[in-house]
Amino acid sequence: MTRLIVGPFNRVEGDLEIRLDVEDGRIAAAYVNSPLYRGFEQILVGKAPADALVYVPRICGICSVSQSIAAAAALANSQGLTPPENGTHLQNIILAAENVADHLTHFYLFFMPDFAREIYAGEPWAKAAARFRAMGGDAQREFLPARAAFLRIMGLLAGHWPHTLGLQPGGTTRAIGRAEQTRLLGHIAGLRRFLEATFYGDALEAVGALDSADALDAWAAEGAAEASGGDFRAFLAFSRDAGLEALGPGPGLYISFGAYSLNGGHAFAHGVWQGGAVGPLRWEDIAEDHARAWMVRAAEGPRPPSRGITLPDADAADAYSWCKAPRLGGRVAETGAFARQLIDGQPLVTSLAARSGSNARNRMIARAVEVARLVLLLESWAAAIRPDEPFCLATPMPEEAHGIGMIEAARGSLGHWLDIRKGRIFNYQIIAPTTWNFSPRDGGGQPGACEAALVGAPVRRGETTPIAVQHIVRSFDPCMVCTVH
Repeated sequence: MTRLIVGPFNRVEGDLEIRLDVEDGRIAAAYVNSPLYRGFEQILVGKAPADALVYVPRICGICSVSQSIAAAAALANSQGLTPPENGTHLQNIILAAENVADHLTHFYLFFMPDFAREIYAGEPWAKAAARFRAMGGDAQREFLPARAAFLRIMGLLAGHWPHTLGLQPGGTTRAIGRAEQTRLLGHIAGLRRFLEATFYGDALEAVGALDSADALDAWAAEGAAEASGGDFRAFLAFSRDAGLEALGPGPGLYISFGAYSLNGGHAFAHGVWQGGAVGPLRWEDIAEDHARAWMVRAAEGPRPPSRGITLPDADAADAYSWCKAPRLGGRVAETGAFARQLIDGQPLVTSLAARSGSNARNRMIARAVEVARLVLLLESWAAAIRPDEPFCLATPMPEEAHGIGMIEAARGSLGHWLDIRKGRIFNYQIIAPTTWNFSPRDGGGQPGACEAALVGAPVRRGETTPIAVQHIVRSFDPCMVCTVH
């Protein structure tokens, strides 16, 4: 058996290091290390509750709106406050805009450049993959202006991005009129044009209508013969030939906290998927295990986040990461777009799950499906705004309260747990999506979702940073700065 240390990873948000035990050309075990402690939860202790809206967006510069929305939801829950319909629409639009931008940024800047590596130079599609080369491909030059134009939504609705203060427990501070509503619809229409011309090479509605793995294969083959087949079809061809469907299997348990508040429910459902069926997700089943984290450990073992402890202990025995190990009923769960669309019953993702489960290829397909669905939702939410009605409500902050904010960021389930005592934050705990997916082993020795997904992956002769590891890790789209907040 040999050992490889892979890291730091380029094109990953934050610091990541993975120790690999390799035997007979395959990974026998993996140990994921989040090597940076930041301490945001401790910074918040003693602050006024509303200060969370200032601090938590700064956990990350890529998904700061997600942190803001979760904090606003936790504060709203502690206040018993429900935003007016306009406020909910704008919160959903702002969050969806960030999530769509994240998915597309991940595709063009983080994931696809791996297909342009020298290791694939002999593949028949190598010339086509050069379009996605890091720091020089045509795809990035086309995508980035489209992304910038789309993210003007943030300036219009939230004041600026990242780290907006426009998102509040009772809605949004920015009320828009008819002219701004028209501009908003224009920004969304601009992204639709880019997606249909460049990303999909087809109408959003056609992508949304794909209802099975066979239908996706037929659609991909149909577009392969066309010059304007689209970048997503290119991914489908590259990933099929590179064998990504056989890389990075998931744990079989998938969670979603429910995405985008809508009429008392969610646009994308909340729940747990296992064994081919969706069931309810119980908040009380979530606990944080510190057994392999450089954290102070409670005598009674794993604790629910509402009573969580985030105190560093650099000398903790058997530790190898600053990341805790969140578990659902003691089990490892995967979260992200694949889990979200699976739990929502999206037909294509459900068919893919039946054929090959969660894997490096299917996670990417789920993101592409979600982008199409979200842009259609963005159009409907923007059209539903009624400028003459309220956008935000306010109510006094209680002196003593508990609140939880459970949302879906681009990378998966994000939870904030808030405890207010004597008008100040007594405890604040966060579990980010990458904390779920990139957790270390727990007290029972169970590896985290990514650690388990890496087992069995091939390591080619002479590889020091195996290409299979790159594909698997990036398929989860890790955001390590959120992991070790």
